[in-house]
Amino acid sequence: MRQELLSQLRQITPEERTILEGKGEIQQELYTSRQEFVIDSRKLLEKGRLIEIRPHTRFAHFPCHRHNYVELVYMCSGSTTHIVDQTQYITLQEGDLLFLNQNACHEILPAGERDVAVNFIILPEFFQRPISMIERENVLRDFLLSSISGEAGLSSYLHIPAKGIVPVENLMESMIWTILRHQSGTNTIIQTSMGLLLMNLSGFADSIRQGASGQDKLVFDALQYIEAHYKDGTLADLSVRLKLPAYQVSRLLKKHTGCNFKELLGKRKLQQAVYLLSNTTLPVEAVISAIGYDNSSYFYRRFRERYGCSPKEFRSNGRIDGS
Repeated sequence: MRQELLSQLRQITPEERTILEGKGEIQQELYTSRQEFVIDSRKLLEKGRLIEIRPHTRFAHFPCHRHNYVELVYMCSGSTTHIVDQTQYITLQEGDLLFLNQNACHEILPAGERDVAVNFIILPEFFQRPISMIERENVLRDFLLSSISGEAGLSSYLHIPAKGIVPVENLMESMIWTILRHQSGTNTIIQTSMGLLLMNLSGFADSIRQGASGQDKLVFDALQYIEAHYKDGTLADLSVRLKLPAYQVSRLLKKHTGCNFKELLGKRKLQQAVYLLSNTTLPVEAVISAIGYDNSSYFYRRFRERYGCSPKEFRSNGRIDGS
């Protein structure tokens, strides 16, 4: 990593200064308003943004928490030790990547001044373009499909030792540099860079260390069906494809993702709507039709519930590129 960029990331943050001055612990109110420690993307992302980065907070033990987004940790220098689901100890070395599912219980041991990690805060909607660039099924694609489907997933984490893989290092540095600059017009650049990153990492799928929590091929097949048939898919059709009764499919999805088929399909439709609003000039009514909704009033209500604004407001003011 370029020295000037690393120096910027090494700067002591206000939160870290407070810790060094004697508070000595993570201030949970900076991350969540809930009693349970679930880091809230709304605390870390500006309204309408789909991705952000922040340096990992050093000098203190980061207690067990979950996220309501997909997290990617990139180790820029030094090392950090992570505990996932209270049993899996993972030490990230320089160049390593750690993908964390929303359902993962995540804890980090104290890091020193030269242990610099960057946390990517990523909403599921961001992955629509990048995941389409992965041409073949592998553990990375399966993990992302499960991660973007709902509040839980089949795998808690993916640990990827990537030091010395030049394209990966260059792409990570490029994304960090681009996001830090907060310039307009960067939506396509960042999503395409993430897609290229995933394509490069796919070539090392066999060496990826995976944390599994009840993996099931049937659930992956169901999630892939929803990914491909979000516009007009039905539970009846899916049950035929999986050769299981509809009630068993629903029970399986609810167990492993926390959502039933209808909820997962609705989330996928909204994710596609965000993609179309951010990357095309289609009128809103055409977007509604493209994702398979007949009732525009229902779509507007669901969209506002999820994103806190109307589709028109999202397109005008809430795009990732800030334009």
